[in-house]
Amino acid sequence: MSGDGREGDRRDDEVRGAPRIPGPRGAVDDLDLEAMARPVLPPPGSPAPDGAVPGQGATEADGGTEAVPDAVAEGAGPEAGAAKSEAGPGSVEAGAEDEAGPGDAVAEPDEPDEPDEPAGPVPSLPVTAVSSPVLSHQVLKALLGAWALSACSAEETAAVEEHLTECAPCADEALRLRDAVGLLHTDGSLDLDPTLRTRVLDGCLGRRPARIPIPEWATAYDAETARLDALLRDIGDSEWHAPVRLQWFEEERAVTRRTTVAGVIGHLMAVDGLVSAALGLEDPLGADGVTGGAEVPLSPTRRTETFWAATYPPATRAVREPWRDLTHELIRTASLAAPNVAERSVSYGDFALPLQDALLDRAFECWVHGTDIAEAVDYPYGPPSAAHLHRMIDLAARMLPAALAGRRRAGLAGPARDLVAPGEPGRSLHLEVEGHGGGDWYIALDSPAAVGSPDLAVAQVALDGVEFCQLVAGHISPVEAAAGQEGDREAIRDVLFASASLSRL
Repeated sequence: MSGDGREGDRRDDEVRGAPRIPGPRGAVDDLDLEAMARPVLPPPGSPAPDGAVPGQGATEADGGTEAVPDAVAEGAGPEAGAAKSEAGPGSVEAGAEDEAGPGDAVAEPDEPDEPDEPAGPVPSLPVTAVSSPVLSHQVLKALLGAWALSACSAEETAAVEEHLTECAPCADEALRLRDAVGLLHTDGSLDLDPTLRTRVLDGCLGRRPARIPIPEWATAYDAETARLDALLRDIGDSEWHAPVRLQWFEEERAVTRRTTVAGVIGHLMAVDGLVSAALGLEDPLGADGVTGGAEVPLSPTRRTETFWAATYPPATRAVREPWRDLTHELIRTASLAAPNVAERSVSYGDFALPLQDALLDRAFECWVHGTDIAEAVDYPYGPPSAAHLHRMIDLAARMLPAALAGRRRAGLAGPARDLVAPGEPGRSLHLEVEGHGGGDWYIALDSPAAVGSPDLAVAQVALDGVEFCQLVAGHISPVEAAAGQEGDREAIRDVLFASASLSRL
């Protein structure tokens, strides 16, 4: 058998009408081997009779005279006599005619009623094992699909696997079919991995670096806006109206506000306008007359309220394109700007941040509100990468001393105990963030311009990285946040509540 689709001189077109897969057959164990005729092969060198099936002729057990086929025994006539007269001198028939006289008839031997008993023990006939029929290349090739699905019988499986060791084309086809069957039986989720876009871009950029790379301080914003955009692309039209509950802390209590998925994207776009104004770009609130010619507010909360009040009927998925275009324009402008643009101030009304911290703050809010949207529409959404999450935690830790001073002026925190000059080490709290994006930070407790010092630490708080960010976002209360606390209880309480006070709409 060859692997080119031919068996002997047969070609593909000769078996085209044959069934592709044999019908069901019984197992070998179902056969009654005792009731079946045992095949006996003719002696070596003996030609098979015409029209006889090889292996079905009867021979003497001791290698004696060959039995006369039925067709020859019944063929009495001139042809039979001529065949006898042509026999050579050494034949049995020729010797019998020589002993008979002319004209004498040769007597036919009478057939015995019963076979004579053998003189000695009768040797046992060799038992030939019943083997499965030999299948052609075309039939075996047609069985590859059933073999890949484990739907062949035991005989067919053995024949196919034996054929695969000899036929390279069929072996290659069998491997492809087995791989395809593996895809049919996958149990994995059909949802795309949220980090797929980032991993693909990292792989592409690793092979061909961008001519104008994104600044390192803007990569977190680029990654989080891309992840949120992928979520928005996957949801349906009706899910843009799904209710979303926004939550943050004001003073000592939690505040909530209900909106929709489209309303959340409008809120992100309204606050992103503060960064676009700092870069000299057009403010989205003033682009289409949202404010009606009035002055655009700077507070993130007032800007959001202004946008929501101006969008009637409520925003739909049409808000996605303006928000997406604005994020791309911010990243493009930051990449093309001069290196010192990272220190440009972005005003939030009550406070200001450098541009590099403002984009990190916007990345943090994209992740927090992306999680709010994902929970509303039942979409898988994980935390940022460890490097980006570490930078977000670092920004919150750097903002805590100023937040503590503000709460102290409002009478919401304990008094300062040890004021020091700016830049000098002062009384500190050790903030230990564990897990994803974790690290160690020392928060100055008394002077906003002081430097945290491990030698002057009076308390320690241990938190998980994602849990600390949820505290900063106002999604969990300060009482529920700390996993481990040690040292000055008042300092611990002040830092936890100051972390929650960093949240806003």
